[in-house]
Amino acid sequence: MTSATTASKSPFWRLFLTGMPSQAWISRQAKNLALPLVGILVFLLLWQAAASNIETSLGQFPGPAAVWEQSHNLVDEYQQARQKEAAFYERQYERRDKILAEDPDAAVRIFDYPGKPTFFDQIVTSLYTVMFGFLVATLIAVPLGVVCGLSETLYRAINPLIQVFKPVSPLAWLPLVTMVVSALYISDDPMFDKSFLTSAFTVTLCCLWPTVINTAVGVAGIDKDLVNVSRVIRLPALKHVQKVVLPSAIPMIFTGLRLSLATGWMVLIAAEMLAQNPGLGKFIWDEFQNGSSNSLGRIMVAVIVIGFIGFLLDIIMLAVQRRVSWDKNAVLR
Repeated sequence: MTSATTASKSPFWRLFLTGMPSQAWISRQAKNLALPLVGILVFLLLWQAAASNIETSLGQFPGPAAVWEQSHNLVDEYQQARQKEAAFYERQYERRDKILAEDPDAAVRIFDYPGKPTFFDQIVTSLYTVMFGFLVATLIAVPLGVVCGLSETLYRAINPLIQVFKPVSPLAWLPLVTMVVSALYISDDPMFDKSFLTSAFTVTLCCLWPTVINTAVGVAGIDKDLVNVSRVIRLPALKHVQKVVLPSAIPMIFTGLRLSLATGWMVLIAAEMLAQNPGLGKFIWDEFQNGSSNSLGRIMVAVIVIGFIGFLLDIIMLAVQRRVSWDKNAVLR
């Protein structure tokens, strides 16, 4: 079969040459689209049926319609907050201009907007915190996992510590991290808030272990033929790691990274809720404490957003893995 014949049978070339995709391609795409939609529709119907039969102390449990309404309210609150913020700074700039017109040498201070963070501000805070903690954990865990995978002696020495600390709950780490940050991070002009560092380092501690373990397993399982070839051509140690170890271990490394990021995202929400640090966790706790008739709907919006962000973070990690992996035909799930 010629390459031209093969190309003409592909969906892209068929669409380009004839203007019509193949029936099999249409059927496959319809199936890929229809099945998730059916699953979501069934979930929404079951959710609505269950919610209509649940009465809580704060009112009826919110169904999809109530959650959709509260999502619009949160968007409106965000827009109103931005308008108030713009007006706040505009008044200060007008005041500054008047003072400087009378006295060009006057020192005029512009104050920060004192308004309460909106729901979307809390989302940005949580994302920033989890990525900081995750990156710190990655910078520690990947090199440690590579070294453990290359040296069985070191792995045997460190493995007991990994197994002891791996199952420790983030809620157990949180008080310790809080005290350490308060004791060591002392500055008249701090770059980061202590609450941010507390949440971020709690995430770091819980993100370490999946990446360390999976990286070590991936490195230890490298094809022996590749290791022998590296020895024959006498690759330096760093070149061996760069050209042989990391490319071969990438699938397991990214498995660990995806597990770590998912763990970090879950840990962060719990840490923010318990320590009342800024973020989505604090938003949920504040709404629960507020106890209004809209609180449950707003909490459900936050729950859905947390899940959706976790899903997007995993998709991003898969895209990065495809980008850096040498095997572009590997099936990634």
